[in-house]
Amino acid sequence: MAAGDEAAARRRPPSRGARLADAADARLPVHEGGALLRKAFPDHWSFLLGELALYSLLVLLVTGVWLTLFFKPEMTEVVYDGSYTPLHGVRMSAAFDSTLQISFDVRGGLLLRQTHHWAAIVFLAAIGVHLLRIFFTGAFRRPRELNWAIGVTLFVVALAEGFAGYSLPDDLLSGTGLRIAQGIMLSIPVVGTYLSMFAFGAEYPGEDIITRLYVLHVLLLPGALIALVTVHLILVFYLKHTQWRGPGRTRRNAVGKPFFPQFTATSGGLSLMVFGLLTVLGGIAQINPIWAYGPYRTDLVSTGAQPDWYVGFLEGALRLVPPWETVVLGHTFMWNVLLPAVVLPGLLFTVLYLYPFVEQRLTGEGEQEQHLCDRPRERPVRTALGVAGITFYAVLLLAGGNDVVAFAFRISVNALTWILRVALVLGPILAFMVTRRLCHALLRAEEQRLKEGVSTGEVRQTVEGAYESEHRPVGEFRPGAPRPELTAGDRHPDARTGTPAPEPPGSAPQDR
Repeated sequence: MAAGDEAAARRRPPSRGARLADAADARLPVHEGGALLRKAFPDHWSFLLGELALYSLLVLLVTGVWLTLFFKPEMTEVVYDGSYTPLHGVRMSAAFDSTLQISFDVRGGLLLRQTHHWAAIVFLAAIGVHLLRIFFTGAFRRPRELNWAIGVTLFVVALAEGFAGYSLPDDLLSGTGLRIAQGIMLSIPVVGTYLSMFAFGAEYPGEDIITRLYVLHVLLLPGALIALVTVHLILVFYLKHTQWRGPGRTRRNAVGKPFFPQFTATSGGLSLMVFGLLTVLGGIAQINPIWAYGPYRTDLVSTGAQPDWYVGFLEGALRLVPPWETVVLGHTFMWNVLLPAVVLPGLLFTVLYLYPFVEQRLTGEGEQEQHLCDRPRERPVRTALGVAGITFYAVLLLAGGNDVVAFAFRISVNALTWILRVALVLGPILAFMVTRRLCHALLRAEEQRLKEGVSTGEVRQTVEGAYESEHRPVGEFRPGAPRPELTAGDRHPDARTGTPAPEPPGSAPQDR
C-alpha cells in the first residue's frame, strides 16, 4: 500500500461496528471477555455433573415461576368443588385446594408441577454426586477450599428449599413431615418452644406456616441459591478446572475443549437432554399424588409415609435412635429427637466444611496449589472414608423406610430396626477396611500390569520346556493412570504417579 493510501486509511472514520465495539468496551469488559471464550474445559464426562445440577436449577426456576401464578399460599379453610370428584365437599386449606386446581383444572398444570418436583430431585442428586466427584478426586484442595465450602452450602440451602416446597401443598404426607419438623424444634433446649411458635405463628398447626414457607421457597432461598451458584461459577472460571494427569498436563495449564464453541456445544446438548428428560418424567412418571393422600388433618397420619430421598436419612436417624429421655429440674430432654435430627446433621456438615483443611494439614499439601486430580485408588484413606460415609448414609436412608421394607418382606420391623442399628455402627467400619484394602490391591495390580505389559493370549514354549504367555506394552491408559517411566531428563517435576510426556518446545503454557 502506498504512503498516500495509508494516510487516507488513517483519516477515514471508523466503521459503525468498530464504534459500537469501542463504546461497549469503554463501559463493559468486552475485550477481556474474549479470553473467557478461549478458556479450556476438561472433556471428561465427570466434569459435566456440575452442569447437570445447573440445568436442573434452570428447570426449577422456570416451572416454579409458572406455578406461583396459580398457587395460593393460604391456610384458610375452604370446601372443595373442583374436578376431582372423590374429594367433593371435603374441607381443606386454600393451599391444598389450589394445588388440586393446578393438577386437574389448569391446562398443563400437572405436567409442570410434576416436572418441577422431578427437577428438584435431580438437582439435589446432581449436587450430591458432584460433591462426591470433588471429594474423591481431591479437587477441594488449595486454592479451591472456598469453592468446596460454597458447594456444601449450596447443598444445605437446596435441602431447605426442597423441604419447603415439598410442604407447601398442605397434604397429609407433607403435613406429617411438618409435624416431625415441629417435634424437632421442640427438642432443642430452652429455645425450642419459641422456634415452634415463631415458625407456625401459634400453637401447632398454626395459621402462618404455609405463608412463611412460601416466602422462603419462592424468594429467600432461591435468591441464596442463585447468589451461591454465581459466586461458584466465578471462582471456577478464575481458578480454572482441575484435570487428570497426563502428557502435557501440569499444574500451570489447563488442557481441554475451548469454552466456545466446543464446550458450549457439549454443554448446550446436555441442557437439552436434561430439559427433555425432566419433561418426559413429568409427563409419564407420577410423583407426589396429593389427591391420594388428602388434605392434612392433625388427627390422621399417612400410612407408609416416606419423604423425598434427600431428607430420608433424617427420618431413618429418628427411627433408629432408642427412646432416650432425661428429666432435669422438671424439663425433659428428648435425646431420641435432638441427637438424630439436630446434633447428627450439624456434625455431618461440620465435618464436610472442615475436611479440606484437616486433610491438607495432615498431609502437608496446604503449602502448594493442587490443580491435578487424584484417582480414588491413589488415596486409600480418603477413598475409604468417603465410602464409609456413603455406607453410613445408605443405612440411614434404608432405615427411613423400615416399616415399608418390613411389610414388603414380611419380617419383624423391630428385628429390622436392630439389624440396621448394628449395621449403622459396623457397616462404615467394614466399608472403610475393605475399600482401603481394595485400593492397595488395585495399585499393585496396576503396577504389575505396567511392568509386565498386557497378555496377548499367545503362549510359547521356552528352551527349558516351560510355557509362558506373551505380553505387549500397555498402549491404552485411563484418565490420570500412570504411564511407562521416561528417562531422567524427561521427568516432569509435577508428576506424582508415572511421568507425562515432555512439554513441547516453545512458549510456556498460559495460565488459564
